[in-house]
Amino acid sequence: MLVLVAPGQGAQTPGFLTPWLDLPGVEDRLREWSAAIDLDLIHYGTNADAEEIRDTAVAQPLLVASALISARQLFAMAEDIPRSVAAAAGHSVGELAAAALTGVLSEAEAMGLVRKRGLAMAEAAAVTETGMSALLGGEPETVLPHLEKLGLTPANVNGAGQIVAAGTAAQLAALAEDKPEGTRRVVPLKVAGAFHTVHMAPAVSTLESAVAELSPAAPHTRYVSNKDGQVVTGGQEVVQRLVGQVANPVRWDLCMETFKELGVTAMIEAAPGGTLVGLAKRALPGVQTLALKTPEDLDAARELIAEHASPAAENSAG
Repeated sequence: MLVLVAPGQGAQTPGFLTPWLDLPGVEDRLREWSAAIDLDLIHYGTNADAEEIRDTAVAQPLLVASALISARQLFAMAEDIPRSVAAAAGHSVGELAAAALTGVLSEAEAMGLVRKRGLAMAEAAAVTETGMSALLGGEPETVLPHLEKLGLTPANVNGAGQIVAAGTAAQLAALAEDKPEGTRRVVPLKVAGAFHTVHMAPAVSTLESAVAELSPAAPHTRYVSNKDGQVVTGGQEVVQRLVGQVANPVRWDLCMETFKELGVTAMIEAAPGGTLVGLAKRALPGVQTLALKTPEDLDAARELIAEHASPAAENSAG
């Protein structure tokens, strides 16, 4: 059984889209989306520096576009995904890519929504100087009370010994000076705000208005939600969870537990892949993994699909 996942903010690096532009149709599609959302995805994916693509309003559309572009190389037709993929999920903003890949939203709807999401979250982040830091190592029963003591939120509980704390700059500075027992490192992330916390509450109402215009479909492939790791079968519920997720923690650890319960044997991470594969290697031993970093990875991904594709009869969203 194969799971398809899409990475979240912080996975972007300068120039990461450059090699994908050599593939037929990619540049045209990116230009089409760029015009629709008023953001030059090609510039930001090829020529922009690290600081430019750290901007939330830029990074989020860029990441969803790259996930969709890379997945399209493996699954050219919409019906190819339910024929081959047992489940799909995304980390944080990657959930919007997963919503498009499972048919809940069209690609154009996902790109329009992620543009509004990025702008709303950037605006919320500008109110107070906030950020996020990854804690590597340490046990949840030790880490979580320590974060609470410092006033920080466990915004991403990623499993595999990684929890991401979010809060004000002062709170994160205190964390860097006072690590929880057992934590090896505290690593500041390349994000511009305390996502998935109360600091993002203003963005929720903006997104509630934005999704009112949408007519989501039921997912054609199991959609695994960040909220609680559960498989969600209704399109409207997927969209409502996308809205609430902005100001609530990402439970990627529970998503991986669901993958395990489903009997997943392989994982492909859409571009710019790497982060989720790294977590899976530690949390899902025995599951074959592949990160789509460049088009050079496509042949290996196709081989993995051929080996682990789920029979259509086993792959209902219910």
